[in-house]
Amino acid sequence: MGSGTRQANFVLPEDLLEELKANVSPRQQSRFVAEALKKELRRVRLAKVIETSFGAWKETDHPELARGAETFVRRLRKSTRTRRRR
Repeated sequence: MGSGTRQANFVLPEDLLEELKANVSPRQQSRFVAEALKKELRRVRLAKVIETSFGAWKETDHPELARGAETFVRRLRKSTRTRRRR
C-alpha cells in the first residue's frame, strides 16, 4: 500500500459513528479509523493464511517428529551443546 492518502466514503451504523465522535477528536478520527482497519485487515489475512495452510505439515514428511516436537528439540539442543564444548 502506498503512503499517500485518498478520501473514501463509508456507511457506518449510527451508534458506531456517534461513539467514534464521542471518544476521538475530530482531527484524529481518520487516523483512528485507518489504524482500526489496518488491524482488522491484518487479522483477516492471518486467518486466511491459517485456514489455507491447515494440513500442510504432514507427519509422513517429518518422521523425526514422530516422538513429539519436544524430544526432537531436546535432541537438537543436546547436539549443539556438545559441539560448543569442543
